[in-house]
Amino acid sequence: MLLFAIVLFSLLGGKVVAQTPEGPAVLTITGKISQHNAEQAFVFDRAMLEALPQATISTQTPWYDEVSEFEGPLASAILEAVGADLNANMRVIALNDYSAVVPASDFSDLGVILAMKRNGDVLRIRDKGPLFVIYPFDENPDLNSEVYYNRSVWQIKAIELY
Repeated sequence: MLLFAIVLFSLLGGKVVAQTPEGPAVLTITGKISQHNAEQAFVFDRAMLEALPQATISTQTPWYDEVSEFEGPLASAILEAVGADLNANMRVIALNDYSAVVPASDFSDLGVILAMKRNGDVLRIRDKGPLFVIYPFDENPDLNSEVYYNRSVWQIKAIELY
């Protein structure tokens, strides 16, 4: 599935279908990016995120008792769409202003997604939505550590690359 999404992304040339949001802003990316659709930022609405290559990760997490199936855009596709500096660090910021520092290389190298659904249901704010950083914990046991759990921010509103 991940390979299919990467091939599809390559064929689409890494472009976001819509370049400006038509719906409410879901994610704002600022900092070391080369593409902008707002003043010093790139703003995504839900449709723009859904237009990016998607992936599904089935994994156990510390936040749920059972294995869950998460769906959402590949984090690498988001970085590609905004022309992110992949050598940068990122501050991933939640709606309540909690934040975690995450190397951009996690998003580009580890198969991370920004989950928009869990078990087929849209992630609402009270369900850790609208976006939740999900690592493929079951596929890569090395990711089962406090370092990666702390980087798994939920209720994401913004990412700042620096």
